[in-house]
Amino acid sequence: MTDPATSTWHDCEGNPVRDLPLHDLAGFTHRWVDADGVRLHAVEGGQPTGPAVVLLAGFPQTWWAWRKVMPSLAGRFHVIAIDLPGQGHSERPERSYDTHTVAAHVHAAVKALGVSTYSLVAHDIGAWVAFSLALQFESQLRGVALLDAGIPGITLPEAIPTDPDRAWKTWHFAFHLVPDLPETLLAGRERDYVGWFLKMKALSPDTFDDAELDHYAAAVAADGGLRASLAYYRDAAESARKNHEALKRQHLTVPILGISSSHGSIPDMAGSISPWADNATGVVVPDAGHFIPDEQPEAVAAAIADFILDGD
Repeated sequence: MTDPATSTWHDCEGNPVRDLPLHDLAGFTHRWVDADGVRLHAVEGGQPTGPAVVLLAGFPQTWWAWRKVMPSLAGRFHVIAIDLPGQGHSERPERSYDTHTVAAHVHAAVKALGVSTYSLVAHDIGAWVAFSLALQFESQLRGVALLDAGIPGITLPEAIPTDPDRAWKTWHFAFHLVPDLPETLLAGRERDYVGWFLKMKALSPDTFDDAELDHYAAAVAADGGLRASLAYYRDAAESARKNHEALKRQHLTVPILGISSSHGSIPDMAGSISPWADNATGVVVPDAGHFIPDEQPEAVAAAIADFILDGD
């Protein structure tokens, strides 16, 4: 169906998460594709013949995390934001959330949309997936931008700090690994939980309004979303193992852009990745916490555009 206010077409027949409200973005189209057996949701727009850029969000968000960045890119690029498996309006598989398995699904979704080469931009857990995707499909990538994320087995610390000044940033990694208990404590309380991350890890606690908190909480609560969110953490050891195996065979040669922020979790994304990448550069976005695309979308869009166009 068509929404005249946004010129957005809904192929709702393919939507595996019918109970979650679907948000529209002017000039963009909702798509669902079969990505090697998992149905993934993509939001596509911009210039069909322009350089393709694929956007991946992290926990506890969905593709909607990029809504302020996408219109700025649409004038020059073919823009595709994809919900990861278990995220947003994508299917929630029962198992296999290690980042190499997820990366293969994401790459299959991009191919199903008719894109052969692309730049990849990813935040948080999306950056976990993007790093593993680059290790598998580097020849089809023009560049990879990674935003404020510790990568399993690469830059994610082995131990969780207990110093209160730092522990609040990473305590949930251990909590999410505990079998069953998080589901017991969080079921029905998703909005409180999601709201804590969005308010505490943004530089300004007013970054996200009530409607956005409601959207992200509903996505986590819907149809196995909480289970899937936790699964990325529970499979992080397998993600790390596969990253290590791949890096024994190769270094990344694709251009890498590390996007850090003044008040984020990883002060120097480029520096943290450079031991495994031959071509890593970095930028630091001022006046932002962890959720950089929400907090400083114009700066993020400019950094992405410069990175892609410099590469071309």
